[in-house]
Amino acid sequence: MRGLRWLPLLFFLILLALLPFVFGQLFTAALIKLKLEPTTALLVVIGIFMGSAINLPVKRISRTESVLVDQLAVFGLQGWLPMFQRVRRDTIIAINVGGCLIPVALALYETGHLMAAGWQPVAGLSVAIFINTLVCYWMAKPVEGVGIAMPGLFPAIVASLSALLLVPDQAPPVAFVAGVLGPLIGADLLHLRDIEKIATGIASIGGAGTFDGIVLSGIVAAYLA
Repeated sequence: MRGLRWLPLLFFLILLALLPFVFGQLFTAALIKLKLEPTTALLVVIGIFMGSAINLPVKRISRTESVLVDQLAVFGLQGWLPMFQRVRRDTIIAINVGGCLIPVALALYETGHLMAAGWQPVAGLSVAIFINTLVCYWMAKPVEGVGIAMPGLFPAIVASLSALLLVPDQAPPVAFVAGVLGPLIGADLLHLRDIEKIATGIASIGGAGTFDGIVLSGIVAAYLA
């Protein structure tokens, strides 16, 4: 019976090891629905995962923080003369390659195809992006030490439903574009002014808290549509 105690841990480790393959299959299937070749879809998935570790700095924002300083601590008199001191620190605004640049490039590519299909898909796409942007702006919150964070799957559901209702014939590309641009505009760009309020060394657009918002929203939305 003692040996059976290891079974839950073993199953968990197996599921953890299979998780990247499951996500890879999900992403590839979703991208194929966007009329990409299987090889191209696989390369895009690899680029997203590998690019998620790359942040390109684009701007530096200075901020001031109040730091507690105990000048008598070196003499063993901790807490006798504590005071707050204003310290200037910088926050670097960066763009994540896998979480922003690659999905946005693919979204622009799909937008070009939608524009060639006529004004109706473009009109539906515009409304879907607007709806998802409002939802993402409302859901995104600044998190101290992290940046801008938001739930990842809810924007994907909103993008999918909007695409299915507005442009059912072009639902996968519309859902993908709305799923990518909605979190990017609503969660990241419209909340840039909040970066100064949170103590973080780097705020990555498409990274950390919003990687799942931008990437997962786009991929899962295309898969669900």
